[in-house]
Amino acid sequence: MNHTKGGLVIFTANSHPSSRELSKRIAERLGVELGKVQVYQEANRETRVQIQESVRGKDVFVIQTVSKDVNTTIMEMLIMVYACRTSCARSITGVLPYFPYSKQCKMRKRGSIVSKLIASMMCKAGLTHLITMDLHQKEIQGFFNIPVDNLRASPFLLQYIQEEIPDYRNAVIVAKSPASAKRAQSFAERLRLGIAVIHGEAQDAESDQVDGRHSPPTVKTTGAIHPSMEIPLLIPKEKPPITVVGDVGGRIAIIVDDIIDDVDSFVAAAETLKERGAYKIYVMATHGILSSDAPRFIEESAIDEVVVTNTIPHELQKLQCPKIKTADISMILSEAIRRIHNGESMSYLFRNIGVDD
Repeated sequence: MNHTKGGLVIFTANSHPSSRELSKRIAERLGVELGKVQVYQEANRETRVQIQESVRGKDVFVIQTVSKDVNTTIMEMLIMVYACRTSCARSITGVLPYFPYSKQCKMRKRGSIVSKLIASMMCKAGLTHLITMDLHQKEIQGFFNIPVDNLRASPFLLQYIQEEIPDYRNAVIVAKSPASAKRAQSFAERLRLGIAVIHGEAQDAESDQVDGRHSPPTVKTTGAIHPSMEIPLLIPKEKPPITVVGDVGGRIAIIVDDIIDDVDSFVAAAETLKERGAYKIYVMATHGILSSDAPRFIEESAIDEVVVTNTIPHELQKLQCPKIKTADISMILSEAIRRIHNGESMSYLFRNIGVDD
């Protein structure tokens, strides 16, 4: 890798030891030392940041990986960015491999679009550029009024499939729901493999159907609405029983997704694939949040291996479940930092990547 120009400072915002590993890998690849900074919690849980070297007129990159305490992670990032801004840094680039609250990017009834709030806070704190990876929805980039580079982890996951899965030519790429079919199609086209899609959901027990919980209201109420202005009611959605569109019998099934957190849906998908004749089941995802009892559920399930990248620290989960493997993505993050600092084009990192990837 080419050396960077002078004036580059890399800070790691997270004070948790396991979260510093990715920052160390990136700094080593760039041939620089991590910047000197103290990040700690006061007795009253307030976050305090003390930058211990000059950043005046320099390009600052703040690397932040999401720990278990997501809200503290965000505050550490915001306070460090603001500290660099008030210390007259020339530019401040945030490197968030996993963007927190990315699942809350759509309006749900009386909820809020939290991703938009986080984006506004980061811009207000002084961020001038953002590097992230595999946003849950690509439209999140529009929440920022600064440049956002949404890198892809798929090349590393594809490389893992080709190098670490024996007889991967006998595999089929599986989308555990129609919503993830585009990602599965992208993987299948690059590996020259077939695709399967799981559709539907487990049906409720018979007692649930007859106890009245699914019954419509007995009285049709219109309230104060004038009869001529009555809004027609939509028929509620009803998913069919689980079906697998595509042949997985006697094949290796590779389930692909962007985030694996609550593993219930993955475990259910693996059981369905086993019933349909798949003899080995892999799960590939970019972000391995793996919260709560996810490692135990994976260990007890029909899943043979779960492969995630190191966008989020998961060393503890790996100790609890040997089925969890890691693909390192520090190379593409360090190259993105180098190119931005040197003023080079970023298009090389997005070669052969389509709009729907």
